[in-house]
Amino acid sequence: MDPIVYVVDDDTSVRQSLVRLLSAEAYRVADFPSADAFLAHGFSPDPACLILDMNMPEADGFSVTEALASLGYLIPTIFLTGYGTIPLTVKAMKAGAYEFMTKPAVPNLLLKAVADALKLSETRMGETRELQTLKAHYASLTPREQEVFQLAIGGLLNKQIATALGVSEITAKVHKKRVMEKMQVRSLTDLVRAAERLNIAKTQSR
Repeated sequence: MDPIVYVVDDDTSVRQSLVRLLSAEAYRVADFPSADAFLAHGFSPDPACLILDMNMPEADGFSVTEALASLGYLIPTIFLTGYGTIPLTVKAMKAGAYEFMTKPAVPNLLLKAVADALKLSETRMGETRELQTLKAHYASLTPREQEVFQLAIGGLLNKQIATALGVSEITAKVHKKRVMEKMQVRSLTDLVRAAERLNIAKTQSR
């Protein structure tokens, strides 16, 4: 993965200054003079963070982060503003801002915020990939295997699962083994954790 830092600011001098600072630290940087240009570009699949001017002519920072969310992008955002107030800072944090700084941002503090935001982005992407993999594993289960999955995470033993499904204990055991193999888990505890991540409800009886 090659992390990227997006810089969105309509002030050319500020934007270029940020690009120079980040490039000097070997960050890959993509800068934009407007919110529209940023939102219209093709987003990188790599970890990313956004340094965003709070007050631009055509859009404020909040509308940009709302648009990002509607597009399905959760990018840690560092808001920059020419003037900061407590109410504005609180509003930014409630809107999901990773950091809120006044211009001119202190270089060392900004670089630390960028490094931390990229780490958060990488963690989120890893969690998303893991969840997608779990969903694919679960989708590979047959309807009967999904029933066994729900009964197993409910704490039922093979004999109880067999009774609930009206099958032999050997058949129930085979189904459970296939569930474990397809979900790529080694223990019932791991299966329960997978169910929790998938928001799958357990079934204790039928």
